[in-house]
Amino acid sequence: MAPTLFWIGLGNMGRGMCKNIVEKANLDQPLLLYNRTKQRSIDLSSSLGEGKTAVVDSIAEGVAKADIIFVILSNDQVVREAIDEVLKSDITGKLIVECSTIHPDTTESLGRAVVEKGGQYLTAPVFGPPALADAGQLIGVLCGPKDSVQRARPYFKGVTSRAEIDMSDEPYGKALTLKLIGNTFILNMIEQLAEAHVLAEKSGLGTEHIHHFVESFFPGPYAAYSNRMLQGDYFKRDYPLFAADLARKDAGHALSLAKAAGTRMKNVETADAHLAQVKEHAGEKGDIAGIYGAVRMEAGLKYENS
Repeated sequence: MAPTLFWIGLGNMGRGMCKNIVEKANLDQPLLLYNRTKQRSIDLSSSLGEGKTAVVDSIAEGVAKADIIFVILSNDQVVREAIDEVLKSDITGKLIVECSTIHPDTTESLGRAVVEKGGQYLTAPVFGPPALADAGQLIGVLCGPKDSVQRARPYFKGVTSRAEIDMSDEPYGKALTLKLIGNTFILNMIEQLAEAHVLAEKSGLGTEHIHHFVESFFPGPYAAYSNRMLQGDYFKRDYPLFAADLARKDAGHALSLAKAAGTRMKNVETADAHLAQVKEHAGEKGDIAGIYGAVRMEAGLKYENS
């Protein structure tokens, strides 16, 4: 009999991952769904078809019914609050799979707390934007005791993910160190694209030539973010794909790791400063790609490119 799964957190990433679990995983019970805004659970459940999922009213209700509990939430505080709720129930023998991007120290402390209560814990952050979550093409990082990795593996490669990074028997925090350093690649990519497009516009070269170069030489994420910038997607969305606040949270964690290790990430410092300008200009709608708008303003252009 397949284990019963419980999913906590239905943001941009969680919704796509749930869709792929329902469609591809070996489930013989509905996937249990919980989100602080219940309507989001109801809407997702309706979209996935009758009998595929079940909405629960509380974390306690889901934990009581589940064998494996997935958590993917926006920041350290809300993850702690969710795990604290999980720990109020009997979790003996249950596996908590923590997929959020949080500080390594946070996941280490949560892991200890889960194990002390008789549960199993796995750190499993994922690389990829919401579009890849929808497509089941993420990269999962599975970190923790090997038996926990094996229990979670059926829901990653071939289901939510196209590939895995196996960190079996490594300390929980190492996966988050990798995830945070990995996310700095994204920040640096966006910063470079923004600066290049602004220079191309100001110098008279024209942004279309830079975009053609990027498409030819750096296809994939570079080209996708270049498109988002040039098409104005970075300021037109009602809801950001990757909120500036969350990007700053990741940058802050990466900078704190660098400071503790006795080094600096100067490119990340620059991107973080631009993200602060994005938040000031766009508020809750501010998206990571809005770094382009911040660089534009520094160069005397409007934030919006149209």
